Amino acid sequence: MVVVAYEAVGLLDLACVTSTLEEANWQGAAPYYEVRVATPGGHAVTCGTGLTVQAQQALERITGPLDTLLVSGGIGHEDAAANPLIVAHVRRLARESRRVASVCTGAYVLAAAGLLDGRRVTTHWQQARTLAAHFPRVTVDPAPIFIRDGNVATSAGVTAALDLALAFVEEDNGAELARTVARNLVTYLQRPGNQAQMSMFVSAPSPANDLVKRTTEYITGNLAADLTTPALATAAGVSDRHLTRLFLKHLGLPPGRFVRQARTEAAAHLLAATSLPLASIAARCGFGTAETLRQAFLGRYGIPPSRYRLTQSAG
Repeated sequence: MVVVAYEAVGLLDLACVTSTLEEANWQGAAPYYEVRVATPGGHAVTCGTGLTVQAQQALERITGPLDTLLVSGGIGHEDAAANPLIVAHVRRLARESRRVASVCTGAYVLAAAGLLDGRRVTTHWQQARTLAAHFPRVTVDPAPIFIRDGNVATSAGVTAALDLALAFVEEDNGAELARTVARNLVTYLQRPGNQAQMSMFVSAPSPANDLVKRTTEYITGNLAADLTTPALATAAGVSDRHLTRLFLKHLGLPPGRFVRQARTEAAAHLLAATSLPLASIAARCGFGTAETLRQAFLGRYGIPPSRYRLTQSAG
């Protein structure tokens, strides 16, 4: 398995992958992962953090067949994607690899090599719009943790590399080994690939409008209350139409959708952190019934709440 690095590569982008695969080896992975970090010329590279990483092989001297070719992300991704040597050898090696992958902004390099044309991919949520603008033949979805499209896998930013690497371990060696590796790394068991990258609980609403900010704070603090748009508009002292207009302008979605997302994400936190039954979680989060919660979960994450809880439990 070849991991491609370059100047100003992300140290975590590298380490999340290499550490996960080496942990799998220590736990008896079969097939055994022979991981090699490759750089242009085989030279050491300085990571975005300022630390230096030694290469194990020169990118241009590697020949296939390979099992996996993975390009790391980092603040040097634009220079890497503009480097004809890196792009040409990534394109060459991709033809000789069983699967191809990128972490975070490593997707830029794959896109520059034409490997993402016609595919659905993801990257760090902050870079998704720029990637889509630079490569219009690529369908960029900023939401998921990682995406598999054929033999090409792309992951979101930084620690999402853990989830992608764990998915590879499960694919190659089975779910039990993947669970063991996750426990030893003291991380989540593999999060579903379509789990959202960003939670509204850690991405604060725009402070540009105080009324929107107050309303969203009320919503997240009173999930079991009446949070219909008319009720919220009355509490805010504005009309339904004006509240909807403000939400669309400052958050990009109407009040009802924000409420549904807030309730679903709160339910996700409770599923991961407690042993409460689904009916109790549904009531606490304002869904009313477990079936309503299940439908909301399927719409947001693509899996039922019971499956989500299993992925978060080391039991």
